[in-house]
Amino acid sequence: MATRSVTGVHPALRDDIGDLVTHRPLPGPGLEQVDPFLFLNHHGPQTYPPGNGGLPFGPHPHRGFETVTFILEGELAHLDSGGHESVIRAGGVQWMTAGRGLVHAEVSPASFKRDGGKLEILQLWVNLPGRLKMSTPAYQGLQAEQIPKLALDEGRVTVELISGTTLGRTGPVQSLTGVFMSVLRLAADGGVAAPVPRGDAVFLYVVRGAVQVSGTPVPAFHLVTLADDGDEVEIQADEDSVVLFGHAPPCNEPVVAHGPFVMNTAEEIMDAIRDYRAGRFGAVKLG
Repeated sequence: MATRSVTGVHPALRDDIGDLVTHRPLPGPGLEQVDPFLFLNHHGPQTYPPGNGGLPFGPHPHRGFETVTFILEGELAHLDSGGHESVIRAGGVQWMTAGRGLVHAEVSPASFKRDGGKLEILQLWVNLPGRLKMSTPAYQGLQAEQIPKLALDEGRVTVELISGTTLGRTGPVQSLTGVFMSVLRLAADGGVAAPVPRGDAVFLYVVRGAVQVSGTPVPAFHLVTLADDGDEVEIQADEDSVVLFGHAPPCNEPVVAHGPFVMNTAEEIMDAIRDYRAGRFGAVKLG
């Protein structure tokens, strides 16, 4: 097996949303996307006091891509115009296919706003190819106990498998486009050689700790880009670490993004705006 080489280490830049601490590695300077991965926000870690206002993500529309939300600390309530509703706790994941259009809200449950607590959330946007942009919207909310945990390197590495297949196990989310997605938890000195098919783009973001990727040091709050010159990625932890690791075939299509819509052409963006304003995405009403 050949190990992929690192082409860049990109910092997540601070861009708070109100009182929500936010770092964004993608898009960033010189890095518009890691096709098909479009966007990542890292919210927190922080502690909210009792009587807080909660998360600011009230009802808003999406079309043309998928959102994958990782709840590392705290809780997140989801409600969308497709009739899906859930409260996902720490360690869980929300996977929403916006497809032809949804309105959704991602807010803090009433108990969190009343009592406060720790909060850390990642949200990743995954593009859909043109042939799937108008697909039927869907949603899956997974609690921590619904996500398979695979132990590697004598227990020093845990793979939380969300989608795709590895070591004979398959994650609970059936991706429309063959996305492999996982959260890696590595103890100090733990390591993994993660297989990646040739041609797939790798998404690798260090959430906590510090690791070496193919021998290159990478601290927390940094995203790694890799060449398509091998069929595995070597990750070695210098300290206890959490890494978001995935890969997928690129779309290799034009990307035209406008706020919450990601399409292939400007005309399709205008169609999305008209459809949303006409109420064709539906609506949600918070209690």
